[in-house]
Amino acid sequence: MLENLKRYTIVLGSNSPRRKELLSGLDIPFTVLTFPNIDESYPDHMNPEFVPEYIAKKKASAYMEIMEKDTLLITADTIVWTFHEILGKPQNYQEAFRMLEILSDKVHEVITGVCITTREKQVSFSVSAAVAFDKLTKEEIEYYLNKYKPYDKAGAYGIQEWIGYIGVEAINGSFFTVMGLPIQRVYKELKNF
Repeated sequence: MLENLKRYTIVLGSNSPRRKELLSGLDIPFTVLTFPNIDESYPDHMNPEFVPEYIAKKKASAYMEIMEKDTLLITADTIVWTFHEILGKPQNYQEAFRMLEILSDKVHEVITGVCITTREKQVSFSVSAAVAFDKLTKEEIEYYLNKYKPYDKAGAYGIQEWIGYIGVEAINGSFFTVMGLPIQRVYKELKNF
């Protein structure tokens, strides 16, 4: 599979253990390379559905100077959209608690943007999934935050963790999109690259 990628050195530009795990599932060799402090800001007026793809492209541009001719870079970004505000990664316990209170007993949208880049070509896309959360108690939120410390996750939660087990009632879309990498779509794009 993915014979067309043999001429490339594939690089995942992400610190996320979840993205690494998901890309590993495609059985292709890759390395992980991350740069600290990549600017993840976006214009205030931007439609939320375009934000993750915009940031994924911004991350890709940070690598351009060091990319070799045979490098294929994969970058991604995920946001949680409450239909009123974008929830990124929480800065602290209080912010994470507030995010989970907002998500409790409601439906939100998780949008993951991906950018696949070589020196000659760039393909980017976004995939979204709607997630319905059950009502979370104060004790459940506290337990999750104290035990799992989800400060590296958009919306302050990982669907594959305890909070996903007890809180997620339904998903309309790909579980893997919510986890941080819409791997089926990534595979399809890599196959056609």
